[in-house]
Parts: sequence; C-alpha cells; structure tokens
Amino acid sequence: MHVKDKAVKLKHSRTGELMGEFGRLYEQQYAVALFNKMRYDIEGGGGPQNQLLHRKVPLKNKSIFSGDLFQYLEENKKWRNRFLFIPDSYNINYYENKQAHDRGLHPKGTINCAGYRVLTSMEEYLERLNTSLPGVKAKVGSSPFLKFATQFPLILWHPYARHYYFCMVTEKEQQKWNAVFQDCVRHTNNGLPEECKVQTPAFTDAVRLFRQAHGHYGTWDMMCGTPPQILANLVMETLLPEMRDLITPKLKGKMHERQRNWMLISDAVYGLVQSQTRAQYEAVVQSCEAGRPPLETTIRTDMDQIITSKEHVSSKIKGTLVLPKAEKLLKVSIQPYISSILDALMEPTSRGFFEVRDLFFRELVDMSKNLLNDGNKEKLGEHMEKISMLAFHPVKMQSCYEKMESLSLEGLQQRFDVSSPSVFVQRAQILMREQMDDAVYTFEQLLHQSLEDQEAEDLCKTSQRCQDRVIKKFDYDSSTVRKKFFREALLQIFIPYMLKQLSPSCSAELPRFQELIFEDFSRFILVENIFEEAVLHTVMKDIMMAVKEAAVQRRHNLYRDSIVLTNSDPNLHLLGENPPIDWAEEYGGGQEEEDGENAGDPEAQKRRRMKQVVSMIQVEDNVFVLPNESCLEVPAVDNIPEEEAEVRSDTSLSQQSEKQVPNGTKKDVNKNAIDEKPPTNGSAIKEEESTTEMSLQGTESKSVIDCAIQEIENAVQEEEHELRTQKTEESSSLKEETAAEEVRPTSNCEEGARLNPADTNKDSPSSTEEEPLDSPERKGEAVTPSDQQENHITASTHDSSQCDDSGFHSPTNEAAEEKHQAGKEECNDSETGEDTGKGESAHMDHQ
Repeated sequence: MHVKDKAVKLKHSRTGELMGEFGRLYEQQYAVALFNKMRYDIEGGGGPQNQLLHRKVPLKNKSIFSGDLFQYLEENKKWRNRFLFIPDSYNINYYENKQAHDRGLHPKGTINCAGYRVLTSMEEYLERLNTSLPGVKAKVGSSPFLKFATQFPLILWHPYARHYYFCMVTEKEQQKWNAVFQDCVRHTNNGLPEECKVQTPAFTDAVRLFRQAHGHYGTWDMMCGTPPQILANLVMETLLPEMRDLITPKLKGKMHERQRNWMLISDAVYGLVQSQTRAQYEAVVQSCEAGRPPLETTIRTDMDQIITSKEHVSSKIKGTLVLPKAEKLLKVSIQPYISSILDALMEPTSRGFFEVRDLFFRELVDMSKNLLNDGNKEKLGEHMEKISMLAFHPVKMQSCYEKMESLSLEGLQQRFDVSSPSVFVQRAQILMREQMDDAVYTFEQLLHQSLEDQEAEDLCKTSQRCQDRVIKKFDYDSSTVRKKFFREALLQIFIPYMLKQLSPSCSAELPRFQELIFEDFSRFILVENIFEEAVLHTVMKDIMMAVKEAAVQRRHNLYRDSIVLTNSDPNLHLLGENPPIDWAEEYGGGQEEEDGENAGDPEAQKRRRMKQVVSMIQVEDNVFVLPNESCLEVPAVDNIPEEEAEVRSDTSLSQQSEKQVPNGTKKDVNKNAIDEKPPTNGSAIKEEESTTEMSLQGTESKSVIDCAIQEIENAVQEEEHELRTQKTEESSSLKEETAAEEVRPTSNCEEGARLNPADTNKDSPSSTEEEPLDSPERKGEAVTPSDQQENHITASTHDSSQCDDSGFHSPTNEAAEEKHQAGKEECNDSETGEDTGKGESAHMDHQ
C-alpha cells in the first residue's frame, strides 16, 4: 500500500506539472494561431489547385469490417471467440457474439488503436516486451506467459497501454485481419484534424516547444491520437522511468509474471493519466475560447500594424542572428544530404502512388468487361457500389501500402535525430488513401452526370471517357501531393536538427528582440516563433530547388511547378457540391425490405442499413475447438466473398479440363501421366486404396496398352501398303476408284487389330472399369463390318478394360500375345477379299 500511495502521488504531481507548463504554452500559441488564421483568410494562399474532387464525408453510414476470431482474456487466462465490429471511427468493438451486436448490446470492450503496433509473431512481441522492463529479460528457450491456440497470432502492442492478443485459424485469415488492424492504427495515428485552423496548430506548436525545452528534438512516434492521449504519452515519457525504478524492486514471482504485472500496472497508470489530462486540457481550451472574441477584435483593428511589426522583427532576427550561423551549418551538414534523403523518399512513395493508379485502373477495366457481357444499369450500380469504397478497403489497398514499407533512412536517423521512418510511412499511406478516394469520387460524379445526360448511350464507352479524364487529373494531383509530401518530410528531418544546433547560442539573444515589439501586439508576435520561421526560410530554398530539379528531370513522373492548372475544369468542381450518390438505391437492387421484427427500432434499422466496406468473413460448417476449451465451439473462417469469384473460375476451369479428356485428348493425358510417374506393379495394390489411386494406375496401364497397339498398327500398315501396291498394278480404272474407298473398311480391320491385343488381358484380375472409346468415329466404325467382326470388336472393347493396372503383362498375357500374332495374319488374309467385295458393292450402289 505504501508503494501504491507513492505511485499515485508521483503520477498526480508529474501530470499536474506538465499540464501547467503546457497550458501556458498553449495560451501563447493560441493567440499566434488565431492571428495566422485570420491573416490567411484575408490574404489567401497560393499554389496549384487540385483537379480531383474531394469527398466531404467519405464513410457516411459505412462500417469497415466485422468477423469472428479468438481473443485471449486476461481475466480468466483463456481463449474465447469474439465478434469484432469496426465502424467508421476505426475503433475496434468486440462482442460476445454476432447476435449481441445485432441486438444492439454494448460491446465487451473498445480498442482505440492510437499508438499501437500490430505484431504477427510471439518472438517479435517478446523482443519488445523485454525492452519495457530493463533488467528483467526472458532467457533463451524459456516458455512465454501465454500460448496461442493457433499458429497464426496477431498482437496489438502499446508502450504504455494494455496489450491485446488474437489468433486465427488460417494464414489467409491472419493476413486479412492484419490489413484491417494496420488500417485502424494508420487512421488513428493520422494526427489532429486539419479543419481546426486554430486549436490544431496551437496544440502541436505547444507540444513541440515543450519537448524542445526538455531537450527532445526531432520526430516523435507517439504524436498520435486525440489531444488527451498525446498529453498522456507526453506525461508517460517522463513518468514511466520513475515508476519503473519505484515499483520494479517490489515485483515478485517468475520473470514472465513480473513482466505481465508491470504491463497491467502501466496500463492502469496510463488510464489515470489520460483522465487527468483530458479534464485539464478541456479546461485550458475553454478558457482560450472564452477569450477569443476580444482577440479577434484587436486583430481586425490592428492587422496591418501587427504585420508590419512582425516583418520588422523577422528581418532583424534573420539578418543579425540566424543567417551568419545557419549558412555555415547548411553547407556542412544539410546540403550534402538533401539529394540522398530525397531519393530515399521518392522511390517507395512514387511506387505506392503508381500502385494506387494501377489498382484504380484495374477495377474500372474489370467493371467494363462485365458491362460488355451484361450491360445494364442495375449491374453498373452493383459495381459502382463496390468501387465507391475502394479507398477504404484495407485488403485491396494493402498492395499500395506495402510499397511504402520499404522506406529506409538508415545512417540518417542518428545524424538528424529521426526516431523511425514510421511517421513518414503512415503519412504517405494516408495520402495514398485520400488520392484514391478523390479519384473514385470524381469518377462517380462524372459517370453519374453522363448517365443523366445520355440515357441510351453505351455504358462501356461512357465509362471509358470518364476514366480517361480522371486518370489525367490523377496524374497531375499525384505529382502535386507527392512534391508537397517531400518538402514537408525534408523540413521535418532538417528543422529539428538545425534548431538543436543553433538554439544553445541563439536562445540567450532572443529576449533583446522582444523589446522591438509593441506591448499591444506582443500576444501575436513571439520571438521564439519568429526564430524558428527564420531557420525554416534558410533551408527551404535548398529543399525547393532539390524538389524542382527532380520535377524538371521528370523523375518518378513529377510535373514542373510551372504547370499550374487553375480552374481548368470549372464545371467539374460544381459537381462536388452534389449530394453523395447511392448507386444501389438509384439503379435498383439495393433496397432492402423492412424487417418486421425491428421495424419500429430506429437503431436496429440504422445497423441494418449500414453497409460494410469489406464484406464480413463467411463462416463454414466445420468446427475448430481450442485445446483445453471443451465449452467453446467456434467455426473456422473462410475467404472474403470478393475473392470467391477467383475460386469459382479455377474450379470451372478444372472441371472443363476434366470434361475434355474423353473427347480425343485422353491419349495426350495418358502420355503426360507416363512422363510424370512410372507405372507401378499392380499386384501390390490393395482393395482398400482410394479411388484416385486406382484411376491413376488405370490410366498408366491404358497408356502402356496404347503403346503396344501403336506398334501393331505400324506393322499392319506396312502389310497393307504392299497389298495396295500389287492391286494398283493388276486392277483397272474401275478397281482404282474402288481402291479409293478402301480407307473405311481398312480402318475397321485396323480397329479389330488394335483391340485384339486387349483380349490377352481378359484373365487379368485388376481394374473393373470400362474404358470408353477413344473417339466418336470409332463408335461409328464398329457397326459397319460384318456381324462376326462386330461381335469381335464389341468383345475386344469390353476385354480391353480388363487389362492389368500395373502396366506390365502377366505370363498369361505373354502367351496370349503369341496367339494374337497368328490371329493377326488371318485377319490380313481375309482383308483383301472383304475390302474388294465391299468396294464393288459400294460402286454398284453409286451407279
């Protein structure tokens, strides 16, 4: 209890100290941000205008994902099945089951993914866990404190908050859930909303100045989540080491138990810190908002004088303090590295944006192909309903996001105090998603307008024209967005480094410049901000030149800054004011009937109408039971429905190839089977073997018989050739015409010769399957000879199925083969008489 009191007191004091200092900085930066916002509203901003439309509310009445998986519960240390539902807020809600969600019950818990990392292996998790508690590390080969129920885990790890453990049945399911979790983390780490033109810059500048005052420059990975979460991360950055020194000596038990207990303590402290920072931050914001009206009045009255005073002080600070020291630093430590860092940023970023373009193009091409087969507007509405949410489909967009994962700044991170490239990776991925949604939204509006103006025109041609327009606009906007991202990333890398180098010598001289500012304007002009702006301007010129040079060289398809398309398509931007398009409802097939049970419940109707970006994972009939969990029966998880079309196409192709085997391709299949696998001895085959093995062996034995038949046919053809030569010399012109029709009877005799060897395998005790005739022509030939030959062919056809499955001839077969050779000569002797008589009768019929 004594340690607990100390910990609570320490938490309360550290949080109070930080919030007091932060509140002072926030009030100062709030007035500066308000002045900058009002000045921007008056003067406006330059730069190229985006060509694509932007969706205002992209996920209205949409959810992201839902499905079942296994979750490890800390309370009873057991695995349980949970139904996860992810709404448009990207918070993960988990329920007891799907029925609980459908009835509108409160979730068992909600996970805010800000600051989390998604891990896919226990080794990676233990490595991070060992760093959280110095001096307490797992030994090599020691068993972890929890065992996963399957071999496909997913872990949500946080440096301060609680960890969450999940596992899936299949690897494909793990990949899909990993993409969904990564999207949740990416969205919640995106930062504060840019729509707040005053509160957001005031907050970020106050946090940055606070960290710089404590010697922390450079990027910060935990600048993510809501303002109370960011402030709690800021408190835990200094509080956690003190708590660790206080509590670690008191932890008892095995190593993994101590790690687990420390994690629970850290989560409890983090929750208390968040509640305290939330309350104090809201009080600071309310105080600043209450004092906003008099500040706005002063700014409107003295705007020109404030601007003049700020420019005067800026010129003094830049000319006498910053430039002499910054120029030397630029030449030695900044300029040599600009091009290399820019190249490292451009390569993966451009590949990611190119993949976005290709994905968008492929989806539209697939839609056009489907419209060619069944080109009605109902089908168009179904496809557009899916394409409209393409940017927020985490599984489909994963191929674009993965391109950015290869970003590496090794060697530069320590020099410029970059904690990790994850800040730039996640920012670029968010820009990819926004660019994809802008392209899709623009295509929607153009297509919808074309369909209203031209009702009877071909849908494919209309779609193609809209697609071409959007692709051109996408290429331009992609260049603009990437160049802006490169500039911001380079500034985030270089500015903290330069401030860290210049602040020790410049900070002491800044107060004397405060005297140049009128007291009435001192709230809107701060020398610390002017100093940072001066440092930024010194390096901004070199960064702009490097990006411009890359654009002039057309590297990675970047456009020059001189190509500015301002209001190139004014009618298009008018479409951005239109309401969102409900393709399924407008073009039919999307209106669901009211559920009688929930007809009077508006919340139930809202849940039913809510459409999901990624279709819910379908559940199979097979059951997967976890070890040591007799009460749990959870069905396995199959593919996402979007991928079922590929499975069906593969199945149909395999069935079609199987149907082609009896139609003349059987011999080729048999030959391939012989090349791939040698025949085995049929005496070793047991009756209990599967049907598949028997069919394979039957195919091999039939292949050997075909080879023997081919040899016999060759010998018969040689004898026939000699007989025909004699007939040609002795017969007249009438007999020559008769000889021209001898092909069909000869083939019948050859057929008999081909099937006779199978008679030798009559006594073989192997396969009982009947072999189908090789071709339809052979069936027709079997009815043309005499009755004796017909009976002979039919008998030989049935006997051929009795061949030895092993592919080898038994001693009985060898004796029968000798007997067959004698019978073959008799068939050849009778061939001439039969053929001649049949040919003469055919000639008489012809006359």
